[in-house]
Amino acid sequence: MPVGKDLPFFNLYNHAFVRVAVAIPEVRVADPAYNARQTIALMERAAERNVLHVLFPELGLSAYSCEDLFHQRALLDGCDEGLAEVLNASKKIPVIAVVGLPLQVDSLLFNCAVVLYRGQVLGVIPKTYLPNYREFYELRQFTPADCALRRTIDLLGHRDVPFGNRLLFQIEDQPRYTFYVEICEDLWVPIPPSSLASLAGATVLFNLSASNITVGKEDYRRQLVANQSARCLAAYVYSAAGFGESTTDLAWDGHGMIYENGTLVAETPRFTYGPQFITGDLDLERLVQDRMRQNSFAQATRHHREDLEDFRLVRVAAKLPDTGRMLLDRRYDRYPYVPNDPRRRDERCREVYEIQVQGLVKRLQAARVNKTVIGVSGGLDSTQALLVCAKAMDVMGQSRENILAFTLPGFATSPRTREQAWHLMKTVGCTAREIDIRPSCNQMLNAIGHAYAHGKPLYDTTFENVQAGERTSLLFRVANKEGAIVVGTSDLSELALGWCTYGVGDQMAHYDVNASVPKTLIQYLIRWVAESRALGPDLRSVLDDILSTEISPELVPGMVKEQPGQRSEDIVGPYALQDFHLYYTLRFGYSPPMIAFLAYCAWHDKAEGQWPDIPEGQRREFTIGEIKRWLGVFLKRFFQDSQFKRSALPNAPKVGSGGSLSPRGDYRAPSDSEASAWLAQLDAVPNEETD
Repeated sequence: MPVGKDLPFFNLYNHAFVRVAVAIPEVRVADPAYNARQTIALMERAAERNVLHVLFPELGLSAYSCEDLFHQRALLDGCDEGLAEVLNASKKIPVIAVVGLPLQVDSLLFNCAVVLYRGQVLGVIPKTYLPNYREFYELRQFTPADCALRRTIDLLGHRDVPFGNRLLFQIEDQPRYTFYVEICEDLWVPIPPSSLASLAGATVLFNLSASNITVGKEDYRRQLVANQSARCLAAYVYSAAGFGESTTDLAWDGHGMIYENGTLVAETPRFTYGPQFITGDLDLERLVQDRMRQNSFAQATRHHREDLEDFRLVRVAAKLPDTGRMLLDRRYDRYPYVPNDPRRRDERCREVYEIQVQGLVKRLQAARVNKTVIGVSGGLDSTQALLVCAKAMDVMGQSRENILAFTLPGFATSPRTREQAWHLMKTVGCTAREIDIRPSCNQMLNAIGHAYAHGKPLYDTTFENVQAGERTSLLFRVANKEGAIVVGTSDLSELALGWCTYGVGDQMAHYDVNASVPKTLIQYLIRWVAESRALGPDLRSVLDDILSTEISPELVPGMVKEQPGQRSEDIVGPYALQDFHLYYTLRFGYSPPMIAFLAYCAWHDKAEGQWPDIPEGQRREFTIGEIKRWLGVFLKRFFQDSQFKRSALPNAPKVGSGGSLSPRGDYRAPSDSEASAWLAQLDAVPNEETD
């Protein structure tokens, strides 16, 4: 459920998001007064953007490149005065700030980060690892954190300020937001302090850095930050020194980054001749969910228990921004299973296709058979499964005629899809046959006393399932006769929604190549095969026709403008939206209000760049009311109505981290559970934007 206190639904802080900022001011070397003013200006900018927390570079109040000037009393006093100025200004600026400066404690000089909020010094963190190689000589001026004799210090009239390199800070109104601060070189060592801090509970890691630039160093920085955020299942916020530092012997590019569990959220442009500022919205629920699922993370705490006991927790009574409506700046793609970038999308399609093909090849080899049986409807799922069969035969050095493909027209099969099925089978080069299932279906309907067999147009579930069951039964008996295996076609979206006929129906097969592939991705897989000519140039026209056909099980008679009259999406909801709901339910276990908020941020307008290669006629947006309605359908079908079908799924290869419903793999659930807990939370989602 939302965690913010009295925050509106359309406020990101109400859904376990926190907006952070990286600020890189233009500095003057050894001019603390000027640098303090630049720092304050960027803090004010952060407040204007509803940021909770802003990070500045290492030794930003003095500039990093002061060298032996750090031993001059005038500079140290000036830094104290600059910090006092920043601290005083912070009383009117509602953001947590982390600033860097040299700080003398007793007779030792430390390279420090100071965490402050609303005129209060929350803690001081000295740098743990001081580089003293190549161009770095920090041991000449500073003392490592482990040499400190005190756990608290007095600073600028504040008594007993927590001091040390093992401080965790936790926001009282958002306990998921527990942060840790380390400084530059701390990240470059084999076991960074932030690794232990994450095991101790930190979800957000901050790094004040200087990091001069040399050729190629920026890529290495990205790797460090991305990998540390991924290993720690944390967000990592990094701010490095920029314009204004001394270029006597070095240069500075001002590199700021925000990563979340290996994913780039935001990054500054480099070599800017002035201040740099970026924000990023951090998904705390994602981090917490990933830590809960990846239980090896918890196991690591056992091996480092003694080290973790040294961490101290500082509670922060920071108020979450509550300025009303505040949607995400961070982009959430409408198609989470489909990369937006064309190059990455092609790579994804190629890899998914190869996974499907390899799975089928191995199953055929293990079964000691070289034939497949498949039903071809002229729709998306059977098309993709047939394409996988074709490639599998090519890999095995077998003729595609070993694919025994059947079109099985029933009471509602449209001329369009029947023609597409025949065109596809002939073009692929498989053994193509047609069996009209209507006579045998009529016989069964008559045997069970169904009204349709007596001239009444009753199109109920029995009428539909008799057809689906007859098709599957025929395919299995052909497979018995021919020494082949039946290749299933049901996709991840249908299995999630229970949109398949159980047992003797499209839920069952000897091997299902599509079970881990959602409907939205199947569309792109087919388009990729067409455009890349992966199976030859002749398939393009028929695949384009199939992609433009309405998604339908074709079990109820009716036609609308040469399209099937029965539309799956009228019953189970738009697949694009339901795949969005599925991804964030299955991959992250988000609450219904959070999923609805994400869906609204992604789908509430026709934003440019959100539609990878989607025809104009298929582009749309959803209101919060529509999202709530279809999310309700999804929750009931997923959690309450359909698990018994998934508990008996045939074998199928897992394709992506975003989904597998195999009872032997990613998802294990009771078949008789209720959806009431999820539907109760759905009540927190407004029906209209004004609610």
